Amino acid sequence: MKILILGAGKMGSFFTDLLSFDHECAVYEIDPLRMRFLYNTQRFTTLDEIKEFQPDMVINCVTLKYTIDVFKQIVPLLPHYCIISDISSVKTGFKEYYQSTGLPFVSTHPMFGPTFANLGALNHENAIVINEGDYLGRVFFLDLYRRLGLNVHEYTFEEHDEAMAYSLSVPFVSTFVFSAVMKHQDAPGTTFKRHLGIAKGVLSEDDTLLREILFNPRTKNHVEGIRAELKDLIDIIECRDEEALGRYLTRIRENIK
Repeated sequence: MKILILGAGKMGSFFTDLLSFDHECAVYEIDPLRMRFLYNTQRFTTLDEIKEFQPDMVINCVTLKYTIDVFKQIVPLLPHYCIISDISSVKTGFKEYYQSTGLPFVSTHPMFGPTFANLGALNHENAIVINEGDYLGRVFFLDLYRRLGLNVHEYTFEEHDEAMAYSLSVPFVSTFVFSAVMKHQDAPGTTFKRHLGIAKGVLSEDDTLLREILFNPRTKNHVEGIRAELKDLIDIIECRDEEALGRYLTRIRENIK
């Protein structure tokens, strides 16, 4: 299969390394320096090269802010049979855009990073394949992710965004709160250092991704849940209520089993 990968960042490079020995791959990246370490793949910096390549599949790995804009640039250059795909963690508006193109499409979300995951050992990580769109495209990614040892789940676009509203907004907002009150520590403890590492990773994400997570209509309820829990905890602390604290710790320990 002829596969065009858009973007030579961490995920674009990952997919290139993963696919280039079994498929004829090309990478499109406007910054040629980002492609200097890519191996066994063609390197494109112009739209004319994409038109000449005539890919069977496109995997869009650019940042969320530019995903649909880049699609709009290249879709007119693609053959009618080309399957277009994305790996974005927020899918707002994607279904409608895909349907407007007239091309077969598949949407997935590899949830292993690259911010924190070990890309060489993914057997404890997850991936989502949207079960709407092209059958052959879905089969391609289901097989690819399962060969990597990932736990693969199939959701609709709506179910995906509902799941992400919780699984991204809760840890991200908790990290924002930690970062907002953080003070420099000359001798930080292990737990503090771990939280700090997580905070640096989350805040290195693209602002567009963070905005889309926060402005997801489903996020507000989850943030209000955090606020309610903080209020209960403050009440326990103010009253120095050992019995209430014991019940609280028992409850939250059950949540993380």
